[in-house]
Amino acid sequence: MHVTSEQRLDDGVLEREFTLGEIPGTLWTPPASAAPVPLVLMAHNNGLPRADPRLVARARYTAARGYAVATIDAAGCGDRPRSAADEQARAELRRAMRAGEPVDDIFESFIGPLVENAVPEWRTTLDAVLGLPEIDGPVGYSGGWTALGIRLAVVEPRIAAAGFFAGGYVPRAQREEARQVTIPLLFLLQWDDEGNPRQRALDLFDSFGTKEKTLHANPGGHTGTPWFELEDGCRFLDRHLK
Repeated sequence: MHVTSEQRLDDGVLEREFTLGEIPGTLWTPPASAAPVPLVLMAHNNGLPRADPRLVARARYTAARGYAVATIDAAGCGDRPRSAADEQARAELRRAMRAGEPVDDIFESFIGPLVENAVPEWRTTLDAVLGLPEIDGPVGYSGGWTALGIRLAVVEPRIAAAGFFAGGYVPRAQREEARQVTIPLLFLLQWDDEGNPRQRALDLFDSFGTKEKTLHANPGGHTGTPWFELEDGCRFLDRHLK
């Protein structure tokens, strides 16, 4: 893990940019703590950079609450180039959406491989960040990339709790894997999300195998999640990671 820059922010949170080979990432840690702090992995997708203001605001808020927060750019996101196949799939997706055609098969064609490729990178990141003396488990997952979170919750035993946002396409493979998710779960749903059919999100919530799962539904579109859900999300993490 190579730290490329470091700055102490005005809220006392330490922000570090790092690289792991070709993987760029950011780590936020709280003001000085006498004991190692828990870790939250905060993932994003849809080409968003890890410097997206909404993600940074969530990360800084969570770090100020006593957590280390790590994020990386997945392939095709932020600073990382998109492959020709990804560009073609995205172009086809835009064409189909403009024409009002079904898009599930197009989503499957590129989101499924993105998840498969991202999981090893996130596990490598987890290894590196947990190697720092000021950070310890347990580990939580929080982010809008629900498909990745499902896979990590199934294959990564160090993750003890997860918060998912029902705002993106979840491939069929991860919808099946949802039955294997047994950790505590908080699931956020925007009731009027124009890009995510409500019934599909409710069916996914019903599929999760955990005995401890909570659904928070709020009116509004994709980016209209109320700010208080961030506070509630941190209380959820507090219950399971501290």
